[in-house]
Amino acid sequence: MKTALITGITGQDGSYLAELLLEKGYRVFGLVRRSSTVTFERIQHIQDRIELVPGDLTDQNSLLYALQECGADEVYNLAAQSFVQTSWNQPTLTGDVTALGVTRMLEAIRVHNPKIRFYQASSSEMFGKVQAVPQVEDTPFYPRSPYGVAKVYGHWITVNYRESYGMYAVSGILFNHESPRRGLEFVTRKVTDGAARIKLGLKDKLHLGNLDAQRDWGYAGDYVRAMWLMLQQDEPRDYVISTGETHSVRELVELAFGHVGLDWREHVVQDERFMRPAEVDLLVGDAAKAREELGWEPEVGFDELVTMMVDADLDRLRPLVRGAQAAG
Repeated sequence: MKTALITGITGQDGSYLAELLLEKGYRVFGLVRRSSTVTFERIQHIQDRIELVPGDLTDQNSLLYALQECGADEVYNLAAQSFVQTSWNQPTLTGDVTALGVTRMLEAIRVHNPKIRFYQASSSEMFGKVQAVPQVEDTPFYPRSPYGVAKVYGHWITVNYRESYGMYAVSGILFNHESPRRGLEFVTRKVTDGAARIKLGLKDKLHLGNLDAQRDWGYAGDYVRAMWLMLQQDEPRDYVISTGETHSVRELVELAFGHVGLDWREHVVQDERFMRPAEVDLLVGDAAKAREELGWEPEVGFDELVTMMVDADLDRLRPLVRGAQAAG
């Protein structure tokens, strides 16, 4: 039985990855920070099958203790300050967790057991002001946010440990990937939740930023499969993981509102407060290397993903409507 340690196990990707690894017979550990709020909602259904260990990417010793406790064969580093907008307000924290946190984990692995296989969650935000379309593994990085800059550091320190110490350390350059478990602060979930609330009469308007920004959106459940595949290869290599299709925020809005029979133009308000100081306009990846070497293909398309998310938000919110009606 293989053992895996997942940082960020309570997040979207961590929860899907934990499910996948359990299906494959792994013993799964999750690194969790001490927090005043319990955020185990995404892993509640598998919490009796995973083991949680305390630790924090800002604390080197806690990572060493976690590795000693779980005896991991594989470490998946998915934890980060992962919201781009927040990185403008908290750039130092973003650097400490999203950049230096990678170094702390790699160093803990090097000291404890350099044979552990390590996966780093890199991001398409590293491409930022894109230097080529589509983006591939050797496209130059040009990050446009403190988050993107921190991810570039995490990516290159992973390469550095691989080349300096011969460690099996890889980065998956994942383009945007969504699901019903996506945080409400992310634009896809903000849109699907907003469409569901407006349909159910819980609100009337949805405030959004740049409707013309384009992204390569895939399904998180597909993307965690690529993470696992990267750690099963003979040689450690970095891969772009993407659908190869690009869609605008406007298309996302049209699809989500159309799915519930609403005209988005009657409800969506473009709001300057949600504009980024430096926008990333067009991200679209080419995952040919992953298809050829890993045998990976995305299975869920954009339309299916958006309707899945809207339906999940409708199911989640209907009890609120029934409760309000019963109380009224």
